[in-house]
Amino acid sequence: MKTQRIWGSLDPFHESGPILGRKVANVGFLNGLLAIDPFDEYHFFLSGSGAKNSLSTFFQKAYPSIFKQNRITIKDRRDLPEEIAKREYFCFHQSDCINYPAHLARIRNQYAQNIFPITGTTHSLSYSNYSSYFLNYLWKGTTPRDCIVTTSTTGIRVVEKYFEHLREGLGLTEATHPSPQIRKIPLGIDPGQLVPPDEHLKAQSKRNLSIDGADERVNILVFGRIAHYSKMDILPLLRALQRLFASGIGRDKVRVLIGGWRSNEDDFPETLAQLARNMGLEMMIVGRPSEEKKLDLYRSADIFVSISDNPQETFGLTILEAGASGLPVVASDYDGYKDLVVDNETGILIETIGPETTPDIDMIAPLCFDNHYHLLMAQQTAVETPKLAAALEKLIANPQLRTEMGAAGAKRVRKTFNWTSVAKQHVALWEELNTVPVDAEALRDVLHPVQVRLGETFSHYYTETLTPETTVMTGNTGMAIYKGREFPLIYKGVDRYLNEEVVRKMAFFARKPIQVSELNEKLKSIAGEMSTQDAQFHILWSLKHDILEKVC
Repeated sequence: MKTQRIWGSLDPFHESGPILGRKVANVGFLNGLLAIDPFDEYHFFLSGSGAKNSLSTFFQKAYPSIFKQNRITIKDRRDLPEEIAKREYFCFHQSDCINYPAHLARIRNQYAQNIFPITGTTHSLSYSNYSSYFLNYLWKGTTPRDCIVTTSTTGIRVVEKYFEHLREGLGLTEATHPSPQIRKIPLGIDPGQLVPPDEHLKAQSKRNLSIDGADERVNILVFGRIAHYSKMDILPLLRALQRLFASGIGRDKVRVLIGGWRSNEDDFPETLAQLARNMGLEMMIVGRPSEEKKLDLYRSADIFVSISDNPQETFGLTILEAGASGLPVVASDYDGYKDLVVDNETGILIETIGPETTPDIDMIAPLCFDNHYHLLMAQQTAVETPKLAAALEKLIANPQLRTEMGAAGAKRVRKTFNWTSVAKQHVALWEELNTVPVDAEALRDVLHPVQVRLGETFSHYYTETLTPETTVMTGNTGMAIYKGREFPLIYKGVDRYLNEEVVRKMAFFARKPIQVSELNEKLKSIAGEMSTQDAQFHILWSLKHDILEKVC
């Protein structure tokens, strides 16, 4: 008699409500898994009738054949012990690695006929309470068949650092408190209508956006959450364009298109629009675009820019969407973007610089809203403005290069980052994990620390970290501030950490190349009780906003 292969989960994967990257990725994975359909049955254990009814409706509409064959089972989560005891499961997979893995393992270890693998995928990794979630893995019930699936190479190192910091803080060793395996499998997309447009389709999409179809401006698209405290600060892009205008590129040569989610209470988009008007840049902001409007934005664009500076962003689905649409991608050399853009082939990666440690933020983060400390982290993550400007200038001037990079990106996305390929990688992982010998030796219970060292955990995202030997000098914006033609724009929430007068003095001190160690001392001399961390914050913030630039 054939042994059934049964896949289980405590998550619905399909969720209603506002569109978020995590939700899009989860339903994409589910669709990819069911497209290859490698299991005999799929069991979902959910909490609450609303979630169960919603998932049942989804399957009846999207997968009626599988549903009518009774291969989809949706049960109450309280049924877990009984169901696990009476049948063999091939694996359980969670849509997020922080949701219930240790609690599920406890039930598995007590009731299961077989020690099936438990896996979960990473999404955002930067929330201050995540140490406590990862601490749950460091217990005697974790086995070598359990695995955290990270979506990027940098994500692997983040998870490793979480376990390292927990063991260090609690006096544990890897031998006595091993963690699950950590593997990388990327997210994917279903390209659908996201294809390189022909001239007719591109012209029609422009008209849909009220742009002349024959307009020859180079359209630079930014798509994502329009929030400087969340995914990325867009202001450095404007600073880079200011550099291009100052170098002779006409303001009538480019247009910036910004699309994505925005909060009704956030006035940042209006601030961006006003800055664009002040510098003579044509800008269009499309908040909360429909799927049709989103397609128009991708089809109307010539260059895609995503300068992520926030540890909350870990992968970058929009980069895949832009690649599928045949757009060359200019992205920050940061987080999961490092895996998604092949530098000088599918786009251009722009170097970043940030802090190695952030002890002051680490201490306050558990007491604040996540957007507060994410903003402070992001405002110390500088995407190098001169190199961003150079990359844009290169692509603006070379339509053929844009076409070649866009074509290479479209080919790579379709081959590597489609959900069918991603689902097959998961199946291969589950099959491998089932063959790993299980070490059932118990590990003692431990307490866990609550503090996440954000700077150290994410320091490898940057191209390099700021050191005392780093040499800087006044940038274009800094010279304008020094001469009274510009002013520092300091966001609410950052103003308590920045002294505007110190920023102005910094522009004066760095008129000639100066090492960070010497600049630190000069800043302390004029700012009284300023700490090295405070001075570093001022320097990194100034690098981010083109007040300073790094001397290579």
